[in-house]
Parts: sequence; structure tokens; C-alpha cells
Amino acid sequence: MRQFWFKTILGVCVVTGLGVGSLFSAKQAEAYQVASTPSTPLGIYATVTYADPINVRGGPSTVHYPIVGRLNPGDIVQALGVSPGHEWVEVAFPQAQGGVGWVYAIYVSVSGGEPLVVEAPSTPTPPVTATIDATLAAAFNFQPTASRIPTFTPPPPMTVPQFSDVETPRKAMVAPGIFVISLVLLGAIGLIVSVVFRK
Repeated sequence: MRQFWFKTILGVCVVTGLGVGSLFSAKQAEAYQVASTPSTPLGIYATVTYADPINVRGGPSTVHYPIVGRLNPGDIVQALGVSPGHEWVEVAFPQAQGGVGWVYAIYVSVSGGEPLVVEAPSTPTPPVTATIDATLAAAFNFQPTASRIPTFTPPPPMTVPQFSDVETPRKAMVAPGIFVISLVLLGAIGLIVSVVFRK
């Protein structure tokens, strides 16, 4: 019985907590929507329609201009102009130098009118590259040593051996057949002797 009451009270607490949490989250979402919606008309403005945060750059290029900040989905900023190819939108961005940034046009929705075409700002000077110490570079600069060109050494003249037909005297040799026959005879005699003595 005690477990029943414990489970019942626990369930009521969980349901009450979820209800209060959803009430507060609805109020917070409403407050965020009111805060993000401009109270005064901005004229022409851009709304971020991309699902993820987007980069704000110092100019209309991903190569030549650095990232100066980010905009979140649903953010609304004032649109100041567009690039000549209408690929980038110039927006008011206080965190950037000069208070102006650029966003890629397909990530935002421009409303309130058509922004004017503006020229891109000058590209920033490239960072200074470090110079290489000449002494250190010389330590890794290996020059191959010059070698002599290989020379061809002709082989010595080839001499052709001369053979003469001289007959060598033959040594008297015991015929190998006689040796084999004598071994066979000795083996046969040994076999006969062993058979006789077994009986």
C-alpha cells in the first residue's frame, strides 16, 4: 500500500513539473519572439531562414574576407544593400568593423523592399608572412657533389685456346662387372650357409 501512494505522489509531481515547465517555456518563447521582432520598422530587413547559424563576413566573399560574427536562425537585421551579382546581402552588424557585414543571400529572406546594389569593400591586406632565417635555410639546402663521368674501360683481348689431338695412354682398369659379380656370389654363399645352419 505504501508503494502505491509513493508512485501516485511521484506521478502527480512529475505531471505538475512538466505542466509548469511548458507554461514557462511558452512564455519565454513568446518573450523571445517579441524581443527579436523589431518594434520600429527597419525599412528593408533580412531574416535568417537557414536552419543553422550563418557566418557574417567583412565582404561578399568566402575567400577574401574574414568572418566577423554569426547570426542565428530567425534573427532579423537591417539590409543595407546587395552585391552586383545579388549573391550577398549587406546588413547592419554592430560587432563588425564599421557596423556592416555581409551574409550569403540564399540563407536570408529580404523583405520590405529591394535593397540597392552596393560595391564591395576593399579586401583586407594579407597578413605578414614570417621570413625564413637564411642560416637555418642554408642548413637544409643540400647540393649534390659533382661526380666524374664514368669512363669505359675496354676488356682485355680474348684469346682462343688451341687444342691438339694427342692420345693419352689408357690405364689398366678392372672391369666393374667383375666386381659386381663377385659381390653377388659372396652374398649367395652367405645365404646358403645361413639356411644350412638354421636347419
